[in-house]
Amino acid sequence: MDKKKENGPTGLVHKQTLYMAILVSITFGFMVGAMYTSFKLAGDTPMAPIAQQPSDPHDHPEGQEMSAETGSRILKLEQFLKENPDNVDAWNQLGNLFFDANRFGDAIDAYERSLALKPGDPVVLTDMGVMYRRNKNPKKAVETFDLAIAADPGFETARFNKGVVLMHDMEDTAGGILAWEALLTVNPMAKAPNGKLLSSLVERMKQQK
Repeated sequence: MDKKKENGPTGLVHKQTLYMAILVSITFGFMVGAMYTSFKLAGDTPMAPIAQQPSDPHDHPEGQEMSAETGSRILKLEQFLKENPDNVDAWNQLGNLFFDANRFGDAIDAYERSLALKPGDPVVLTDMGVMYRRNKNPKKAVETFDLAIAADPGFETARFNKGVVLMHDMEDTAGGILAWEALLTVNPMAKAPNGKLLSSLVERMKQQK
């Protein structure tokens, strides 16, 4: 990452550049609700994730070619849902397939159908928030993460994602720090994906203000 110099002594950088450097160092892609949370108590043994963590949302534009297998699974689920429109699990599976295929709008639509049948599912809300972010609607992403948090105040992934979107996409560093501090009230030993304590990272960012 190129460092932008301030008008002044050589070697100084903008605080926002420092914040972004910290974010880049602790986030590998973006957290999804269906995967095992990276925030765990020290000494916990992590479980295997049940959904793959996506790469950076800007790396894969919507509409990229999907695999034949994924396309076939989507078609089968769509046909199944025509006959079973009240099947929540099928809507979730369809949303997840669209998620993996980077079909953001279609994923959001599928998750909305799921939530209409089973409101307040924090996992689905978190995944939908990720899709809003990848669809370049960070404000809606934060609103959706807030719904996930309201549904389950202890759902740490939604709290972490909210902080990332506020800091990275909306350039609201203070709001992002507050979101992560709220996470620390839920789990003081929360860790970032790189294994560092989130509390130490928050303090580091606050010192840069």
